[in-house]
Amino acid sequence: MRRMIFATALRGLLVGVALAAPAAAYADTTLRIALPSDIRSTDPGVNRDGNTDWVVSHIVEGLVGHRDDASVGPMLAESYTISPDGKTYTFRLRSGITFQNGKPMTSADVAWVWNRYMDAKTSWRCFTEFDGSKGLKVEKVDTPDDMTVVFQLNQPNSLFLANMARPDCGQTGIYQKESVGADGKWVKPIGTGPFQLAKREPGRYVELDKFAGYKARSEPKSGLIGDKTPKVDHVRFLVVPDSSAAKAGFLTGDIDVLFDVENQDVAELKTNPEVKLDEVPGFGIVGYLFQTKDPVLGDVRMREAIKLSLDAPQIVDAVTVGLAKPNQSVIPPGSAFYSKIMATPFEPNIEKAKQLVKQAGYNGKPVMIMASKQQPQLFEMAVMAQAMLAQIGVNSDIEVLDWATQLDRYNAGKFQMMAFSYSARLDPALSYDMMAGDKAEQPRKVWDNPEQRKLLAETMATADDKKRQALFDQIETMFQKDVPMIPLYSGARVGAVRKNIDGYASWSVGSPRAWGVSVTAAK
Repeated sequence: MRRMIFATALRGLLVGVALAAPAAAYADTTLRIALPSDIRSTDPGVNRDGNTDWVVSHIVEGLVGHRDDASVGPMLAESYTISPDGKTYTFRLRSGITFQNGKPMTSADVAWVWNRYMDAKTSWRCFTEFDGSKGLKVEKVDTPDDMTVVFQLNQPNSLFLANMARPDCGQTGIYQKESVGADGKWVKPIGTGPFQLAKREPGRYVELDKFAGYKARSEPKSGLIGDKTPKVDHVRFLVVPDSSAAKAGFLTGDIDVLFDVENQDVAELKTNPEVKLDEVPGFGIVGYLFQTKDPVLGDVRMREAIKLSLDAPQIVDAVTVGLAKPNQSVIPPGSAFYSKIMATPFEPNIEKAKQLVKQAGYNGKPVMIMASKQQPQLFEMAVMAQAMLAQIGVNSDIEVLDWATQLDRYNAGKFQMMAFSYSARLDPALSYDMMAGDKAEQPRKVWDNPEQRKLLAETMATADDKKRQALFDQIETMFQKDVPMIPLYSGARVGAVRKNIDGYASWSVGSPRAWGVSVTAAK
């Protein structure tokens, strides 16, 4: 019944929007993409999640961005140079770039946005990457002329560009001053991207319109850079929390793109002549998080016992329908830094787990496992973990929350154990950093180990890959010993589009990308 209600509501939304569309002298085209949950804001890198990042990436662009292969290249910058000492980055801006309100982009805009990002009141996700708290500090930003921006760093840092390019940082996107009101409050993004914000109906949809003044790069599109020419008039991100309703809407032609197909639906969709699928390796990580400050799970013996109780291959095979292989590291197998230590296989041991539970003095109080049915694989993981924990005498309950609430609880560190998924990080240092840090400063961090933080800082201060690999191996060894979380798999990204959609391509990061995509009349 609930699925029927979702499907009916979705059809009503689509019909309502279609009736409201003005008549046009040409075939007005709209690309409709399903989102599993609403976006959290439109302020780049602020109050965000993965869905928010992907929508905002169509509106704003950064000086640099990630390519398909995770390397970093210029976007709004025509080029950049790095001084011999590694502490000065000089960006030459592309000429002729205008914001979506028609005003030209200059170095002054870049400096203004940077100052807003670095105002603690903005609550930018990546503030601590650049304020010196992790070693790197941007000491000064100079604008010697309208087309040149110079960043002065306090020390060399191998992740400066990668951090600026991060999707969860909003790509350090550049937007025009009128994006912020006179009172300093966020209004809406006025960026340089291929699409501009047209309308947002919270809980229903976000609609973007083609930016007619968009100036594309000449290189082929790759990741979040290159040629991002818009080829449709509108993009409508439809909020469809129920995956079955999203699939139903897709099969009836009411949705054009499922950018992250549920694993259990892949086999069926492959046989559908109305559908096109493509699959790429994933760079995210899915697993179980522990609150190491919890009275019960703060004991590493309990965390180790839970890990030893889990038949990871069975869980991964079940939740991914055989599409993924187990991986107990936060570094994805596709990374160039994925070593033998990171590839250590899972080895469940029920008897040892029982001994550890006894040694930890577990009193039988249920462990609460948090999950969301809006992320079906996470809920299924919670159910399977509950059954496996019972084998070693650990009782557990499942707390089911909507994804937005679960994310709020994660950010506040208010959980015991949760099934969770991290979006892709494209450098091993960032992969470790997303879950490790000082809990007092960032409650969402699950691994608080001062020695690890020192090693991680070293990986960021050197560009020597061999030295970095040795440091990453040390960090991984510590990670597997401390068991702050149990990574399960990185998986694959499978996207599906209707057969009348051309130019769409999935990305390992998981982002739906509407630029370069065209819609023809359905036959």
